[in-house]
Amino acid sequence: MAGDIVYFDLETRRTANDVGGWGNKHKMGISVACTYSTGRGEYSIYTQDETPLLVRQLKEADLVVGFNHIGFDYEVLKGYDLLFDPSDLPHSLDLLIDLEKILGHRIKLDAVAAATLGMGKTADGLDALKWWQQGEVAKIAEYCCYDVKVTKCVHEYGMEHGHVKYHDRNGREQLAKVNWKPV
Repeated sequence: MAGDIVYFDLETRRTANDVGGWGNKHKMGISVACTYSTGRGEYSIYTQDETPLLVRQLKEADLVVGFNHIGFDYEVLKGYDLLFDPSDLPHSLDLLIDLEKILGHRIKLDAVAAATLGMGKTADGLDALKWWQQGEVAKIAEYCCYDVKVTKCVHEYGMEHGHVKYHDRNGREQLAKVNWKPV
């Protein structure tokens, strides 16, 4: 196993529409970020004010694993840490990017988790935005940590079995071969 694997996800304060489009992810704000470190054996929850601690944990990891974290979460982080540069981070495995290369199209984490693990997500990002507006930060943290757990379980399943399952657009269960074994 490759040292400390850090599984990572974050939720935002604003939608793409609120900040003038997807090109402005750095303006979306962080409501809550969550990690799970295999080295520490624990979850960590970060608020926007704790972004430097989050970035430090990501930099110290041997591998950062997420689902769309390279194209989304890292872009959001750029707005809150002037020194944040994804190229300074260790190797990252973005399960969405990897699966998109294999399948030829994007897929939702829920479609992979439900087929592979028999469990789906508990909510979605729009729910988290609503909770933020209602001041329900604990709900966001629980949801974000659960997404990290689902990502971790999908990754571990793929490492162990060399494939993950997913539901295609017609709801049929399919198999995608993956090579997620640590280097």
